[in-house]
Amino acid sequence: MLVFFDSSAFVKRYIQEAGTDQVMEWCDKATEIGLSSVALPEIISAFCRLQREDKINMEQYLQLKRMLMVDIEDAVVCDLGPLVLAKAISSLENNILRGMDAIHIGSAVVLKADIFISSDNRQCDAADRAGLLVKCI
Repeated sequence: MLVFFDSSAFVKRYIQEAGTDQVMEWCDKATEIGLSSVALPEIISAFCRLQREDKINMEQYLQLKRMLMVDIEDAVVCDLGPLVLAKAISSLENNILRGMDAIHIGSAVVLKADIFISSDNRQCDAADRAGLLVKCI
């Protein structure tokens, strides 16, 4: 089963917060984990913000980054091709979304994800309208 995570959900794999247990359960159920190519910089950005806010130290940042990089090696990462962009634009035209959220949806549609997981209710609604099976955590 290809489980697609947007950044807001996948970051919970590394940072303990509401929804972390659900993310870990979906990771265990997945035969493949799908991500958009924008997930890596978005998640690293979240780690950097935590460091700037003194919520994690440099050693913790480097450990989180290493863990993410190992996971990315085994994930199905969808690049920003014309079809992904077309699906993202369609999502933007038919929903109230941020651009990156639409790219995640477009990527999941192109990868034919079995389930789309996000922590953003607006994005979950738009993913559902795009024909994806959605779990909002």
